[in-house]
Amino acid sequence: MTLGERNNNPLNIRRVKGQRWRGEIEALPQRGSGEGAFCRFESIEYGLRAAFCILRTYRDKHHANCIEDIVTRWAPPTENDTRGYILDVCKLTGFGGKERLTENDWPRLVRAMALIESGMKLSEEQIQEGFNLYKE
Repeated sequence: MTLGERNNNPLNIRRVKGQRWRGEIEALPQRGSGEGAFCRFESIEYGLRAAFCILRTYRDKHHANCIEDIVTRWAPPTENDTRGYILDVCKLTGFGGKERLTENDWPRLVRAMALIESGMKLSEEQIQEGFNLYKE
């Protein structure tokens, strides 16, 4: 089981001091894997909701509206193979790297990112429920 699966956090969202997500629960004790550094949610759907909220912040605050901009913020080159990540997301979603995404495109984006981040193959129902929680 991956860290994302154990934490119901398919996109491996890191904990941020002072930030508490709806549906977030106490993190598991750190076991050398950095586990305590990541958010833990009561359900996968709440983990997805948090991801959609972060995408909204990226759009509104940082004007990140395409896969290249979003993934570069999400998985910066100092820590990741960002170029490879972008190419993988484009391949999985069918979107171009510089194609402007709308909020309605985010479920497909998040599904691809979850597969890359944690190896989780999420159902359409899980993604839609997370998106519905975000829209509330």
